[in-house]
Amino acid sequence: MKTDTRLSGVLHILLHMAGQDRPATSEILARAMTTNPVVVRRILAGLRERGLVRSEKGHGGGWSLARPLSEITLRDVHKALGGPAVLAIGNRAEAPACLVELAVNAALDDVFDQAEAVLLQGLGEVTLAALSADFQARLTARTRTGTLEDAHVGH
Repeated sequence: MKTDTRLSGVLHILLHMAGQDRPATSEILARAMTTNPVVVRRILAGLRERGLVRSEKGHGGGWSLARPLSEITLRDVHKALGGPAVLAIGNRAEAPACLVELAVNAALDDVFDQAEAVLLQGLGEVTLAALSADFQARLTARTRTGTLEDAHVGH
């Protein structure tokens, strides 16, 4: 089963951006994600359109957060990614002719809708500030310096 890892990856990038004292270049962020800078630029352009990040051109330019960490929820980021499906399971056929399958789909659709609502509510309750605080606590416990450069030790 293929999973969509974009939300996790973007949250990783956003926390790296938050840890910088200046705008972060696509190259630096791509290195942290072991991906191509073009991929980072494409993803962040979508977040820029939703007002989550901003970009500055020229020397000293790069990407930075457009809002405080406490004002960005995981649901905001999920929406900025286009609101991808949160469940990887679904019905065998969307418009079946079989009455048995219609009954199965009706039951599953109801449960899927309930599960998605709970998950989206949970994403709305977690801010980037909470993720950042958790990261900082883990970093401090793991390293002596507590610097962002130490975040990928063993990665």
